[in-house]
Amino acid sequence: MYARVLCSPLLSLRIVRRSLLRPPTRVHLHQRRLMSGVPTTTGVTFLTQEQAKKIDDDLMGPMGFSVDQLMELAGLSVATAVQKEFPPCKALVICGPGNNGGDGLVAARHLTHFGFTVELCYPKQPDKPLYRNLLQQCAEGLDIPVTKELPDVSKKEAYGVIVDAIFGFSFSGEVRAPFDTVLAALRESPIPVVAVDIPSGWDVEKGDVHGKGVRPTVLVSLTAPKQGASSFSGAHYVGGRFVAPKFAEKCNITLPPYPGADQVVKL
Repeated sequence: MYARVLCSPLLSLRIVRRSLLRPPTRVHLHQRRLMSGVPTTTGVTFLTQEQAKKIDDDLMGPMGFSVDQLMELAGLSVATAVQKEFPPCKALVICGPGNNGGDGLVAARHLTHFGFTVELCYPKQPDKPLYRNLLQQCAEGLDIPVTKELPDVSKKEAYGVIVDAIFGFSFSGEVRAPFDTVLAALRESPIPVVAVDIPSGWDVEKGDVHGKGVRPTVLVSLTAPKQGASSFSGAHYVGGRFVAPKFAEKCNITLPPYPGADQVVKL
């Protein structure tokens, strides 16, 4: 049995008053954030476009990664985040002509293995071995349907989720056909969108300044978030678990800790 400690009402009042006046400790603040639902992961670095390019160059230079290796890890991160946010459903993955599109092809493959029914929209297909192989793994290996024309995304029941893997952090300038109409259709679509690294049509550093970008419900930032995503209010994940602590320190970037064997962490 526990000993019962008795105290007078006046003493109890003094104890309560002292506890209310005492400055909160870091532990108390951490507990408050957990109770209020405010993320406890703070201090994560948001990259400029130039910083993101430099980190990519260094990863594929001094750090010894190949582009297809990074693409595989990035695409797995995207698929993992989608799986965490949505039950297995019919998914449309829209790929652009660059590395962001390659991430989307990898994500499509993993999503199929995760139990999703995937369709690919790939309007401009680069004639390079890397992209041809990734497409072959989807189309031939897993019988994923591939189209160059955007399917009808105006009805909510058409798909459970759309993955926007069109433009990445290196994109700049005007959005040209056929992607201008694709982005317009996605903006009006009632289907939830998961954006890969940065929502297509957004300025990497300023966000959706022109109001013509995709409006995602989920964002999967790769390596580290970009400055344009600082105003994003949806479910925000960081993925691409390939940055060594020593390299992050050298680049002066702070990344969130990944739990267990997870490929993504939610901010």
